[in-house]
Amino acid sequence: LCLHVVHSPERKKLAMGGATGMVVLMVTIIPAALLHMVSAGGTPPFSCWPGAPYVRFCDQRVPVEQRAADLVARLTLAEKVSQLGDVAAAVPRLGVPAYKWWSEGLHGLSMWGKGMHFTGAVKQVTSFPQVLLTTASFDEKIWYFIGQAIGVEARALYNIGQAEGLTIWSPNVNIYRDPRWGRGHETPGEDPITVSKYAVAFVRGLQGPSPTTLQTSACCKHATAYDLDDWRGTVRYSFNARVSPQDLADTFNPPFRSCVSEGQASCVMCAYTSVNGVPACADYNLLTKTFRGEWGLKGYVASDCDAIALVHDGQHFRPTPEDTVATTLKAGMDMNCGNYTQVHGMAALRQGKMTERDVDKTLVNLFSVRMRLGHFNGDPRSNPLYGHFGANDVCSPAHKNLALHAAESGIVLLKNDAGILPLRRWTVGSVAVIGPNANDPGALLGNYFGPPCETITPLRGLNGYVKDVRFEPGCIDTACWSAATGKAVAVARSTDHVILFMGTSHVQEEEGRDRTSLLLPGQQQSLIEAVASAAKRPVILVLLTGGPVDVTFAKFNPKIGAIVWAGYPGQAGGLAIAKVLFGEHNPSGRLPVTWYPEEYMRVPMTDMRMRADPATGYPGRTYRFYRGPTVYKFGYGLSYSRFSRRLAASGLAGHQKSLLAGLTSTAAADGGASHYDVEEVGAERCEQLKFPAVVEVENHGPMDGKHSVLMFLRWPNATGGRPASQLVGFQSQHLEAGEKASLTFDVSPCEHLSRAREDGKMVIDGASHFLFVDEDDEAEISFDA
Repeated sequence: LCLHVVHSPERKKLAMGGATGMVVLMVTIIPAALLHMVSAGGTPPFSCWPGAPYVRFCDQRVPVEQRAADLVARLTLAEKVSQLGDVAAAVPRLGVPAYKWWSEGLHGLSMWGKGMHFTGAVKQVTSFPQVLLTTASFDEKIWYFIGQAIGVEARALYNIGQAEGLTIWSPNVNIYRDPRWGRGHETPGEDPITVSKYAVAFVRGLQGPSPTTLQTSACCKHATAYDLDDWRGTVRYSFNARVSPQDLADTFNPPFRSCVSEGQASCVMCAYTSVNGVPACADYNLLTKTFRGEWGLKGYVASDCDAIALVHDGQHFRPTPEDTVATTLKAGMDMNCGNYTQVHGMAALRQGKMTERDVDKTLVNLFSVRMRLGHFNGDPRSNPLYGHFGANDVCSPAHKNLALHAAESGIVLLKNDAGILPLRRWTVGSVAVIGPNANDPGALLGNYFGPPCETITPLRGLNGYVKDVRFEPGCIDTACWSAATGKAVAVARSTDHVILFMGTSHVQEEEGRDRTSLLLPGQQQSLIEAVASAAKRPVILVLLTGGPVDVTFAKFNPKIGAIVWAGYPGQAGGLAIAKVLFGEHNPSGRLPVTWYPEEYMRVPMTDMRMRADPATGYPGRTYRFYRGPTVYKFGYGLSYSRFSRRLAASGLAGHQKSLLAGLTSTAAADGGASHYDVEEVGAERCEQLKFPAVVEVENHGPMDGKHSVLMFLRWPNATGGRPASQLVGFQSQHLEAGEKASLTFDVSPCEHLSRAREDGKMVIDGASHFLFVDEDDEAEISFDA
């Protein structure tokens, strides 16, 4: 019990109901740990604790923006500037605790960042597959549940005192434009629709069910047109991406728009790069007019780490540090990852480069998010939605099962000659397991990982299925500068079956490191070919890679009977692979990126154009615009069963066509069909134009399994910058052998059938469009009134 005297200098009514302007005696029960902190001069572990005087920023009945504004108004100028970095200082006199903004949760909580630590009661967290593999499932439910699980584990760590922040700087929703990009495997792939749907599902899971009381805060990064780290001396810190309005409108920006407008993400991160001469973190048109004005961001804008310093030091966009801080804050950047704004902020204010009002606007955005996280609502353990989460909710059986399910759902079967897979356990006496990725725990995790709950390598996974497993790494690591070919060949000759685990790792692709080749590294190819030639029967090649590789040699080699892509499959990856190889899981993954041949290396990474230019030999990028040979196409993936798909019904009704009759169509500049401006069509008409498209899918056996149906759009011609084809949507359906199902796709012409003009305007061509799920099965959609 603590007897103390309080006074309201603002002459406002006190929390215990006393009269205004009076001294009141209050008796409060204070936890011993809290009393010790306060008596020792420390900051309470949470603000607005029981018994404190009434202040407006503690009143949960007040709208959060008003609460934040009240708190900001109480800060001194020096205290305000101290809040502008990713490590925000405490303000003891107001009971404001210190806060660490930077935490990561790309595919599980991460050791990167400053907000989480794993040295207490919780020492491991669930490590899900790297994002690109998870995307290959084309299953939005899996994406949502992974986001939800990461959010639960973050809140659990916060509740038990192992987290000093709940702002998770994930997901990465950049387009995987170039197969060499070292961070491409962090993304959901190359298709804007897929990446957008991933962003919405993951963010909703991560942030929780309530828009006013966040489980965690999600941050969609890195806006915009960022997909180069280090290519032949051109580095992300100073790269100026030349991007057309057309490519921004229909490729680079849609995932961020969906993240904010549909997913309701509470943060967007601006990238290191400049776009058309303006650093992303200093671009008012992007950060304020687009993020907040057009897309309705309710939250904050974070910079990539040290990006504000680089605006001055690397890009030389402004002459002084003070000008740089002022320019970025006024552009709409709120949270500088780093301390550049804290170091130079006061000088920028004294020199008149910015005003206190500019800082206040930023801080209201920041404190609003902290309040939505419940940081000024008392003890976080009393939060009715998330206060019950604790150590038992981390690495829970449900989360472990989800990690396994995500991995096996994303694995893609690329080749299966003569039905070599699945293997039958009772017929496999011995197996040679060969390759540097067979027993390397690091090959499972990709980057931005935390300490996993468990680690099941492919070697360990196979040991659970075969008694006689003989292992030979063949190479020290994936670089494979020299290969133990003789040892590998000897092991291969001595066993019934051979499974090779090859691929890449952080040695070839990671943040700050773009790939220098699309071929398997070092001596891997020659090792594979030697082993395949020596084996008793065709071998199985399992690729653990982040991005695509040119394995044309394996695709056409009859001694290589099967090829499986397993990405970076997370903590349960070895078990997931074994279940697929032995038929306990019917593979259903489909590639979320195009696999290009090595000759694609001649295309400069710095050329940001998406569309092909036949006049110069530029081949274009991604399945939507690329004009050239492929190793495997976007959406490719085999199964142990045979599935058929048929577009059964679709089209606009007569009354829907009449909705466009009153609009003015514009003649196309390329001489093609006239078109309608989506903005002129308007939200109400766009809603009325939606129509269903029904796909009949059947599993012809012999195994039960899941099948992902991808629906595409094509135009009568690909002139005027139109894509060759464009994904409309996808659905994943589990079917027993012999079972049929009808899947209904809701098609929005304004969203799915529109295209970008050269000026970035989205339009609907007033002519025929063709929907298809198989290239020989199309349905024509006409917009002729």
